[in-house]
Amino acid sequence: MNGTTTQNATNGTTSGVEQTTSQAIDLLQQFESLEARLAITAALLLAVASAYLFASQRAGALRERTTPAFGDVTLATVMLGVGVTAFVALIILWDAEPAANSLLERTRLDPLDGVLLLLSLVTFAMTYVATEFLQRAIDRFAENKDTISEHQTEVVYRVAQITAYVVAITVVLAIWQVDLSGLLVGAGFLGIIVGMAARQTLGSLLAGFVLMFSRPFEVGDWVEIEDHEGIVTDISIVNTRIQTFDGEFVMYPNDVVSGSTIVNRSRKGRIRLEVDVGVDYDADVERASKIAVEAMRDVDDVMSVPEPKVVTKEFGDSSVVLGLRFWIDKPSARRKWRAQTAVINAVKEAFDEEGVEIPFPQRVLDARTDQTGVRVAGGQPANVETTTDGGSEGDDR
Repeated sequence: MNGTTTQNATNGTTSGVEQTTSQAIDLLQQFESLEARLAITAALLLAVASAYLFASQRAGALRERTTPAFGDVTLATVMLGVGVTAFVALIILWDAEPAANSLLERTRLDPLDGVLLLLSLVTFAMTYVATEFLQRAIDRFAENKDTISEHQTEVVYRVAQITAYVVAITVVLAIWQVDLSGLLVGAGFLGIIVGMAARQTLGSLLAGFVLMFSRPFEVGDWVEIEDHEGIVTDISIVNTRIQTFDGEFVMYPNDVVSGSTIVNRSRKGRIRLEVDVGVDYDADVERASKIAVEAMRDVDDVMSVPEPKVVTKEFGDSSVVLGLRFWIDKPSARRKWRAQTAVINAVKEAFDEEGVEIPFPQRVLDARTDQTGVRVAGGQPANVETTTDGGSEGDDR
């Protein structure tokens, strides 16, 4: 009983739609004068423009409430429906059915193909919207994780986006009943050939993902890789670029970076520097160390925590060597050299004021006071004169 009622309601609805459509067609065909047709054409174009403005406003509200992609898809769907309706109305108004039928016959557009095309468009539209929701989900997840950088979030989103579109293309090919077996076999052979021909590039690609997730450094870090030292300016999937302190840009393949020793000087946002200075052997080393510490504390670029220290390092040729150790924050080459220069100037000025001498390199030469010459085993001095052959006169041995 219920099934019969539902079927009757469906048939009634279908009949109502067909009747309304037939009435609309009859109404459009009644206008035969050129002026009336032009007026209706202008009205249809105005209706399309009005629909676009209205849909744009509503789509803007949807973008704010949901995602930009959902608003774009909604706007495109509405305008597609309005455009198709206006196009069909113009065909009927201007008696262009024969031309439209001829075009359909030439393009051989089957109604089933139209349905498949519509399903394909819907699939890509849903994928587009889904990637926007996916991006929001990834961003929300990364906000609560301090270990995930913005660059890593972008990489994860791009990989997920590519995966989603690959799945969408596969679904569309399945909708059109395309045999994927031959395509997959060809792709497999092509992958083997490409892998053998681009081993180094693929190695750099895999190393790039390792670097992005292991995070030995980030953009803006001060690093030393192999023979170059500088600031990391870019980390891509294939290579890493640093700018040296001479203004040169050095690009390393990621497989080289991952296989090299990496020194990150700004990992914790601070770095310890050390300057050596020598004091005279006659100076009070402990007093000189206190003077140097006080001088370093007055330097603006030197951090107060950890506080600067002085360590006695070694006995030099002409002085006792002290190591002036201090920390700077936000390390960079400019701040490093500026801090070192300021520390050296401050310590030199403090030593001069306190009378602590920084000695010059020097050698002390002592001459022998014994002028008796060379002594032999018997204890008597012997005056020996050398000859041109390296021996001495009277030496027959």
